[in-house]
Amino acid sequence: MSSADTANPAADAPPAIPAAEYAGRRTAVLEALDGAVGVLFAGPAGHEDHAWRPHPHFEYLTGVVDEPGAVLVLDPAHPAPARRATLLLSPLDPEREQWDGLRAPIAEALRTRYGIGAIHRLGMLGRTLKEAVARSRRLACLHPLAHFDQPVSPDLALFHALRERMPGVEIGDRTDLLPSMRSRKSEAEIAMIRHAASITAEGYAAMLAMVRPGIDEFAVQEALEHGYRRRGSRGPAYGSIVGSGINSTVLHYRANDRQLEDGDVICVDSGCRWGGYGADVTRTIPAGGRFTDRQREIHDIVLAALDAGIAAARPGATLREIDAAARAVIVEAGHGDAFIHSIGHHLGLETHDTCGDGPLEEGAVITVEPGIYLPAERIGVRIEDDIVIRADGAENLTRGIPRSAREIEAAMAAARG
Repeated sequence: MSSADTANPAADAPPAIPAAEYAGRRTAVLEALDGAVGVLFAGPAGHEDHAWRPHPHFEYLTGVVDEPGAVLVLDPAHPAPARRATLLLSPLDPEREQWDGLRAPIAEALRTRYGIGAIHRLGMLGRTLKEAVARSRRLACLHPLAHFDQPVSPDLALFHALRERMPGVEIGDRTDLLPSMRSRKSEAEIAMIRHAASITAEGYAAMLAMVRPGIDEFAVQEALEHGYRRRGSRGPAYGSIVGSGINSTVLHYRANDRQLEDGDVICVDSGCRWGGYGADVTRTIPAGGRFTDRQREIHDIVLAALDAGIAAARPGATLREIDAAARAVIVEAGHGDAFIHSIGHHLGLETHDTCGDGPLEEGAVITVEPGIYLPAERIGVRIEDDIVIRADGAENLTRGIPRSAREIEAAMAAARG
């Protein structure tokens, strides 16, 4: 630890997104709306047995993660700058909150916590929108548009109701705005994902220390996720995949209930969540601690493809080009038909972050995850790292988790003493 770290206890504090950054994001959206009114919904409460998360666009602009039903109104034309973003919260319900948790009253402490000066209860939504629309006469859809066989997106449904009551109102499509912003991670966001990756590394270390023939896949999952929670994570960013033997060839295997056998490879796809941001890592390991010659051959091909994909990851590249670089290695090795998925995706508030398929910009965070799946041989190998696009290429956030056959075997041997 440096002297600077010693002198500053906050240097050891886990990362978080500051309120000022959320305010900056709202300001950027307000400017981009060019006078049109936007509305974002946190979403209704789900089943009481499951943790609630807001819509990621809402979370991205507010940092509010504990207010089901909340609404954010963006009114760029409001004459008072402090009222151009208004947060509306469900009414307090003391009897209900005895069951679900106490909520803070609207006061200066809450405004400071969220960095939003205008906070009201939802009873003010009608008046707030009427005044905003009267100023602008233009509305901008920000929520993703729905397919024809799905319910209409919540802001568009609201806008239809407003237009019935206020003639001459225009509805425009700005659904590209927030995905574009979210595709470029700030250093604070990258720090969140980096921290999630470091916690994930601890979970993988715990897992490598206990894998052996005779235990079941769920025990492997439990070792991973217990490792995450020991470091302060609330749990995995998505459902952990632990597929052994034939299950290693199933991309989204979920049962995790087979007993490991000597000679199996195990495809492990798991990552922890930290403060809304997640890691996404895949490693393929031998149940008995050593790969067979054939397993090592396939593993080495996939690792070479991964490295080729990462080498192609730079500003201006597309995921399609990164896929082509990795796929060429697998095709040359004669396994092109066994690489049955695309190379990866954006990573952030969602494991498959909604950021589009355009050229990558500096600050994008993506996964690179080639694989070869041979059901007839009961061998499925996927290796996945989390990559930050930097001006000079790629920064690998998960390189510290053993990934080559040699590294994995060494880590497993060391853990077993």
